[in-house]
Order: sequence, then C-alpha cells, then structure tokens
Amino acid sequence: MTIETGRPADCSGRPEKECAVYDLLERLDISFTRADHPAAFTMEECEAVSQALHTPICKNLFLCNRQKTAFYLLLLPASKPFHTKEITAQLGCARLSFAGEEQLASLLHLTPGSATIFGLQYDTENRVQLVVDRDLLDEAYFGCHPCINTSTIRLKTSDVFDRLTHALHHDYTLVTLKGE
Repeated sequence: MTIETGRPADCSGRPEKECAVYDLLERLDISFTRADHPAAFTMEECEAVSQALHTPICKNLFLCNRQKTAFYLLLLPASKPFHTKEITAQLGCARLSFAGEEQLASLLHLTPGSATIFGLQYDTENRVQLVVDRDLLDEAYFGCHPCINTSTIRLKTSDVFDRLTHALHHDYTLVTLKGE
C-alpha cells in the first residue's frame, strides 16, 4: 500500500470520477493524504487502510424508501451496525432499505463498494439527502474513497462538514445512532 500526500502525479489510467475528486479538493484548497490499495468492498477490507492512514474509514450506505422516490447517503462509523428502524425513526420517514446499483449509478455515478460523499458532486438536483451520524463529527479526521474503492483519502473532518458539503450544495442531517 502506497501512502501519498495529495493527488497522484499522473492521473492517466485512473477513472475520470476519481480525478474529479482531486480537482475538487484542489479547487477548495483542502489538503489530503491518499492510500492506493487493492479494491476494498467491505469495512473489514478497509481496516488495513484505516491503520495505514491512522484514521477511521467512514461507512457509507446508499438507502431509499420502498417507492424508490427518496434517497439517502448515510455516513456512520465503521464499527456501528445499521438498523433501519433506528434511522427511519430519527428521520421521520418510511422504512429504508439499500438502494439498487442502478440508482447508485444514475444519481451518484458510483458502483457498489465505492459509495462516498464525493458522489454528491453528481447529484446536481439534490435528490439524495446526506445523513451523518453525530459520532463522525467527533473524529479529527475523516477517511473515505474518492469515488473508486482502490484508493482512500484522509481529510480533516472540519473540512468535510464545513467546506466540502457547502461546495457540493448538500446540507446534512445529523442523527445519533446507538448501533445496538
């Protein structure tokens, strides 16, 4: 695993959506550390990356209602389990379940295993509501994929929730998940 500061020196051979994340972070003057690694589809596979970057990797869940008319990107600590009853009670909405690959691709331009806050740059109609577990805000750093699961970046949490969300034109709703 390679740890670097900032974007790759050469983005050729990398997906356009990954390079768009680096462009966005540079425009916002947000510094970051990056780890390139084999594809990580599960939080267990992200554990080695988390240790290498010395930061917790955020769990990102793309959810929808039964009618597939309301969509949510839920960010929570990797160690917390997801219980739909707990989140729907706090959001005051109908039961949520995982959205399909088609919606993930069409709304956020992402594939399974690469859900990330950076996908919101493609949600120009604000169809996806960003939901954040309060415990994430207590961390100094925030780790997530840059729209591809073969790389992970580490940013200051304050940069994510003060500057990045504003630039992406997505406010967020705070929830407190017990994970029990």
